[in-house]
Amino acid sequence: MIEYIRGELVELTPTSATLETTGGVAYELGISLYTFTALQGKEKNTEMVKLYCYEQIREDAWTLWGFGTKQERELFLLLITVSGIGPGMARMALSAFSPAELCNIILNGNDKMLKQVKGIGPKAAQRIIVDLKDKVVTLGIDAQNVTSDGGDVVEVNNEVKDEAIAALTMLGFSPAPTQKVVVKILTDEPDAKVETVIRKALKML
Repeated sequence: MIEYIRGELVELTPTSATLETTGGVAYELGISLYTFTALQGKEKNTEMVKLYCYEQIREDAWTLWGFGTKQERELFLLLITVSGIGPGMARMALSAFSPAELCNIILNGNDKMLKQVKGIGPKAAQRIIVDLKDKVVTLGIDAQNVTSDGGDVVEVNNEVKDEAIAALTMLGFSPAPTQKVVVKILTDEPDAKVETVIRKALKML
């Protein structure tokens, strides 16, 4: 098993990070929006980045998933033990909520919030709560409440809008409803960063 990869961050999107290691070998890792936020700006310099890894090996594909912290990886690993929750859906949950928020949601049995994540229906939300409620306590992640902020209506930031729509489309959402939601978020919060827009959109789509 690959524990972690340490290298120069040469490419970063809201869903993936590419690290170049010694010898010119580059690895592309799927990441959550939480890790994307932590990595932003580091692709513009030569700073070395370390991502903890999970290897998803199938007959038709070998996928690497990267995490900024061990705790995020442990929460990801717990999520994929739940029946019906695969790595893609676990990544989606960790993009909609930070690890602390997600732990809080599970501990409080808040299935309503879990159902806001694309692909997680009522039964899956209940399975996550029942299966993981006792286990998330061992991760040592400080629980936080889920909050949302508002703002005045102003002109939409097209650069943020385009990047958010592109990321959400890569995550599997249809472009038309995605654009509508992103525009609404940016209208309400004109100074919102792309990761904030994506996180809020994941809860609305």
